[in-house]
Amino acid sequence: MNVIPSQRGGQLIEAGRAWGNGGLFNRLFAPVFQKILNRIDAGLEQGALEAWLPDGSTRILGGRGQGPICEVRLNSWRALVRVVSAGSAGWYRAWAAGEWESPDPVPLFDLFMRNAQTLGGVARARGIKRLFARCMHWLRRNSRRRARLNIAFHYDLGNDFYALWLDKTMSYSSALFTNSDTISENLETAQIRKIEAILDRLSLRDGDRLLEIGCGWGGLAEAALQRGMIEYDGITLSPRQLVYAQDRLDAAGLGNRSRILLTDYRDMVGRYDAIASVEMVEAVGQKYWPDYLAAIHRLLKPGGRAAIQYICINDALFERYAASADFIQTYIFPGGMLLSESRFRTLAEAQGLEWRDTHHFGQHYAETLRRWRDNFDAAVNAGKLPPEFDERFVKLWRYYLMYCEGGFRGGGIDVAQVTLVKA
Repeated sequence: MNVIPSQRGGQLIEAGRAWGNGGLFNRLFAPVFQKILNRIDAGLEQGALEAWLPDGSTRILGGRGQGPICEVRLNSWRALVRVVSAGSAGWYRAWAAGEWESPDPVPLFDLFMRNAQTLGGVARARGIKRLFARCMHWLRRNSRRRARLNIAFHYDLGNDFYALWLDKTMSYSSALFTNSDTISENLETAQIRKIEAILDRLSLRDGDRLLEIGCGWGGLAEAALQRGMIEYDGITLSPRQLVYAQDRLDAAGLGNRSRILLTDYRDMVGRYDAIASVEMVEAVGQKYWPDYLAAIHRLLKPGGRAAIQYICINDALFERYAASADFIQTYIFPGGMLLSESRFRTLAEAQGLEWRDTHHFGQHYAETLRRWRDNFDAAVNAGKLPPEFDERFVKLWRYYLMYCEGGFRGGGIDVAQVTLVKA
């Protein structure tokens, strides 16, 4: 078992330091910075950005089409150097260093995602930094050994930490609201609806065997076992999740029909009537998509069904996204990779898995992330966060939740459920 460092979350803070500071600058290069702003202005076809610049001037970028209106104060030109040389990871480092600020960064992240195609490579890492980022991401690829380290990096922050801001189901994935504009609906209710939607796809009957790839803290397991007399196996690479999930099922009187295993999906054996996997495939990495789908095909009985919930990025953005490593891959989920739905579907069908009934609900994820951030801020303000998490970590985690919310609001990333059926 990996041991949490005395300063919990420190590994996330340290993760990006090797990526450099983004280059030198000087006031003499102000014309260069204006050219960068010109490129951003030209790429903003939807929405507008009001920028307060380090020289005291203001400038409106975009404003040619409907979209989010946001404000940014650039306290240093260095922020622009960071974003054009190191992409979203550099933009985060600039924010952490106080080189830019905004009264609400979510619309800014929405704006950049909404215009990602027309902005092109303006905010993508380039040159030696892009090469270095790509190499570092390759070193974190999800081999059997490295996958365990990558999962520990994120989930060994601790069950107590996640329990502070997730709902009672301990679901760390998008909820499914009655509609994306539902603000008053309880998050727990919407998470239960998501779990039920996954289980509905599986058509489980008494006596069936269900495997969950990436069982989390056991919320889906508990719901599935309460539905009928099935047998359940859940696999995880997080020892802390394993203990929590097994204790949860034992406490509910369901331990006699369930097992939680510390096992890589590639090493799993057996035959199952159904497989569930909720937002685990993003931790697989593009190189291992065929292995993941082959495991599903191998483990399913003929006619068996798999219900997958996954996060995907617009296919038009995938090549540029996959060519480097963004803020999330650098600081939050090492080895992670959002799906290209078309590429992943092609691989699934090549494995003999029929792709059925896709349902996208990205705006529901934006609302889920807003709720998580509210819960996280409330826990911080109430002094409930374990003392090992310092102010730098709190800022990083809040930024992460805002960054993801803006990405979903901008539509460039999405979440979906699909049913895969083995012929």
